[in-house]
Amino acid sequence: MARRSTKTPPPDDFEERILDIDVVDEMQGSYLEYAYSVIYSRALPDARDGLKPVHRRILYQMHAMGLRPDRSYVKCARVVGEVMGKLHPHGDSPIYDALVRMAQGFSMRVPLVDGHGNFGSLGNDDPPAAMRYTECRSAPAAGLMVESIDEDTVDFSPNYDGSEQEPAALPAAYPNLLVNGSAGIAVGMATNMPPHNLGEVIAAARHLIKHPGADLETLMRMVPGPDLPTGGKIIGLDGIKDAYATGRGTFKIRATAAVEQVTARRKGLVVTELPFAVGPEKVISKIKDLVNAKKLQGIADVKDLTDREHGLRLVIEIKNGFNPEAVLEQLYKLTPMEESFGINNVALVDGQPLTLGLKELLEVYVDHRFNVVRRRSEFRRTKRRDRLHLVEGLLVALLDIDEVIRLIRSSENAAQAKESLIARFGLSDVQTQYILDTPLRRLTKFDRLELESERDRLRGEIEELTRILESDAELRKLVSSELAAVAKKYGTERRTELLESAGAPLATVPLEVADDPCRVLLSSTGLLARTANGDAPFDQAAKRVKHDVVVSAVPATTRGEVGAVTSAGRLLRLTVVDLPQLPESSASPNLAGGAPVAELLTLESDERLICLTTLDESSPGLALGTEQGVVKRVVPDYPAHKDELEVISLREGDRIVGAVELRTGEEDLVFITNEAQLLRYQAGQVRPQGRAAGGVAGIKLGGPEAKVISFTAVDPAADAVVFTVAGSHGTLDDSVLTAKLTPFDQYPRKGRATGGVRCQRFLKGEDCLTFGWAGAAPARAATRTGTAAELPEPDPRRDGSGVPLAKPVAAMAGPF
Repeated sequence: MARRSTKTPPPDDFEERILDIDVVDEMQGSYLEYAYSVIYSRALPDARDGLKPVHRRILYQMHAMGLRPDRSYVKCARVVGEVMGKLHPHGDSPIYDALVRMAQGFSMRVPLVDGHGNFGSLGNDDPPAAMRYTECRSAPAAGLMVESIDEDTVDFSPNYDGSEQEPAALPAAYPNLLVNGSAGIAVGMATNMPPHNLGEVIAAARHLIKHPGADLETLMRMVPGPDLPTGGKIIGLDGIKDAYATGRGTFKIRATAAVEQVTARRKGLVVTELPFAVGPEKVISKIKDLVNAKKLQGIADVKDLTDREHGLRLVIEIKNGFNPEAVLEQLYKLTPMEESFGINNVALVDGQPLTLGLKELLEVYVDHRFNVVRRRSEFRRTKRRDRLHLVEGLLVALLDIDEVIRLIRSSENAAQAKESLIARFGLSDVQTQYILDTPLRRLTKFDRLELESERDRLRGEIEELTRILESDAELRKLVSSELAAVAKKYGTERRTELLESAGAPLATVPLEVADDPCRVLLSSTGLLARTANGDAPFDQAAKRVKHDVVVSAVPATTRGEVGAVTSAGRLLRLTVVDLPQLPESSASPNLAGGAPVAELLTLESDERLICLTTLDESSPGLALGTEQGVVKRVVPDYPAHKDELEVISLREGDRIVGAVELRTGEEDLVFITNEAQLLRYQAGQVRPQGRAAGGVAGIKLGGPEAKVISFTAVDPAADAVVFTVAGSHGTLDDSVLTAKLTPFDQYPRKGRATGGVRCQRFLKGEDCLTFGWAGAAPARAATRTGTAAELPEPDPRRDGSGVPLAKPVAAMAGPF
């Protein structure tokens, strides 16, 4: 069955008319209308107030809603609804997106909206919350944008349906387009303008007001370049000069990063400022991709430690053995830590899109501000003239108030009273009506004085406004002073650093640390570090701060290894490049910047690090002394494939109390026991043994409580001393300790495994030595916390008694 047509047939008198139109002309005309609509109504800012229609409508509607900075916040959804319903006939998403951007301190140099809630993060890594959750009100700068808008300062036009009026531009008390910048893509054109510093832009505008013929070079002395809300560094100013001259140019933005000691073992790059519109997540993602693709070396870890208290803090840990500066150069080259910004100053001037340079942008704004102030002054003068007219009429009536009252009472109605007053006093219709509407309570003597004062004030204000309107110089002076007041109240310091160039390229710095000579140091408080120069002199006795008593130091190379001998008889390999490097500026390095032993080595709870040693198999080897009096010289046999070696087989309950790497093999080995016995003999009396051996008898101990408290090796040709501290087993009171410092040559050599000689006589209450040490002079003493402790004057008696000790000594060291 055939389907019936549902179309309504044309009437009998219908005359069909078909117009032949060239499709090219139709498409061109329609496309141009569409393009102009996008350009004018959406994408490009007006050069006068620097706002696109959606931003202008948001600010105006918030002003109309009374959302001033001193009022409470309202839901953003309410503002978006008001704007969409009255002024902006588009979706709610673009309106909310525009509102969010005006509240972001990292997008706007001077935010226009005061937001409460989650308004997103840098780079949009964390998108803003929905508008039903966030709240807003006008920021102080928004008040400057709409200031005096109710005084006929700008033109208004009907909204999309003619039911409301909206401003064609805002009064804009500061050059918002330059200060906050803009970005937009229209049809066939785009704009991309960076933010600038408010104080600098206003200074240039005021200079242009005073000197209309100022050249670009002069203006650029005041506006040297953009000032981005995220800070950073602008590299190369040639592109900025081109943009200020022609409206187009390019410059590079570089992140602000510094090399810091981020962990005990590693240095790192701490990024505190990123390029404009680049978020930390974007940087982290790019770094990870490059590391996985093996296009970027030297990165150990990346952490985003950004918070509200400290702001942006992106920590990039650098692997040991790599130069942080060289890695940073690679990051600038391969990641968004350095980005290009293309300036394209396209804005609407009288409805036409134009590409403007710095001077042209300032001129358009200054002309707009002249027009605003002129119209505001005219409006205020008219208002004051109208008021003065009423006040003068009321004063005329007050001069003969009895006659006024008589005329009003004798009149049959208000119209007759008005006619009588006009005829009698020569008043205008407006003045007469005002007199009739004035209550009797305003006709007192005091009110007359107030009216006369108001009349004089109004005349003075009218005279001042007339002077401004009739004098171009006064108008310029007023606009300049208002701009100066804005700069003084809202101006801030520049955040972005301007650099002519990036400086010398770091390509000459090798990516990996060179294998230079250095020395590895161990402090008395268990800190490890390496020096920058292996040949630099080191004075142990120089004045230094806490954590600087070096108890062991060995030569090494930056990319080499050293050994660490523990009290359990283990030798652990230590990679030198993993150690923090001390500054080169001091001959007496401060180990406060060293890394704790626990960060580098895994030790048992009762195990401690005794000394450092080279792994040079041509050296005389290690000399070890144990608590039970065993001595051993270790054959320097250290297999490269083992990270842990046993250097002595200890008896049960025994431990190493001292270890030292022999330099010549001619040193004297020195034992000191808690019974105040000191034994000294040549190292040659001890035969070197393999690593698995248990050593030989080193010193003969006395009673069952006797034990070795110190084992060292001393060069007999060097100036050396012996330091001992006497105390008691039964007390922990440090104030009863006595100490003695004696020249080393006062102690004769004895045979190995003998009892030695007495090194300190006990006083009453003393029954043992709590500390002992023998080594090269000058010696340096330290407490348990690493602070310096004073030593007593030398006592030539080897068995003499001690003197009271000011501070308890926990460590001693001589020069290295």
